[in-house]
Amino acid sequence: MRIARLRLPEGIIYASLKEDGYHLILGDIFADWGELSEPYEGEYTLLPPVDPSKVICLGANYKKHAEELHLEMLPEPTIFLKPKSSVIASGEAIRYPACATKVDYEAELAVVIGKRAKNLSEADALSCVLGYTAANDVTERDMQKRDGQWTRAKSFDTFCPLGAFLDTAIDPEDVEIVGKRNGVVVQRGRTRDLINSVKRSIAFISGVMTLEPGDVILTGTPEGIGALNVGDTFEVEIDGVSMLVNRVEKEEK
Repeated sequence: MRIARLRLPEGIIYASLKEDGYHLILGDIFADWGELSEPYEGEYTLLPPVDPSKVICLGANYKKHAEELHLEMLPEPTIFLKPKSSVIASGEAIRYPACATKVDYEAELAVVIGKRAKNLSEADALSCVLGYTAANDVTERDMQKRDGQWTRAKSFDTFCPLGAFLDTAIDPEDVEIVGKRNGVVVQRGRTRDLINSVKRSIAFISGVMTLEPGDVILTGTPEGIGALNVGDTFEVEIDGVSMLVNRVEKEEK
């Protein structure tokens, strides 16, 4: 099942995407809900698939990516946060900050939490998941190196594109992630090569902080990161389905 989050003239609502269009979902997507039998035919704007309270990210979670950044692989997962103000939808612009000198793309699989969870075991980790989507962990690389920690480099507005849809049928243990810059493949990897699997990552994070419905976990990026420049378009595909497309624009002062 593929789920979208839409802004209608009447307000924000979830919808399931079928061959004949969007079918509006009534009720709470994180609890009890149903969908209308007829497709929606009115105006809408596509939003990020969720409105998270927090975005938790895994750093250096692919061996070859850690090597290309000359990062040490630690025995426990490295986690950091991106603010919700960094989240944008597919089709929205990534704004290149005026103070930036090197902005990079990072194509990733994102996990969307479906129910409150704390202290999960690896065996139970996927029980809290609603679905999966594509993400781009946009990073100001020079600031990341200078600061010695990653908050500023990862947290600019628009630096967390998500979407376009939430997919409930993905196998997170072995899914292909492809990043394309201006139509050219620059990243390709599979989650079976994660240092910390999706299950282990969820369990580890839930031992640190309570996961709430709608929260997002970015599972890490494979090797092949590189620069984004004003005018570029970056696309993230999950298992061959084009899901997330964003153009880079100069920040307006």
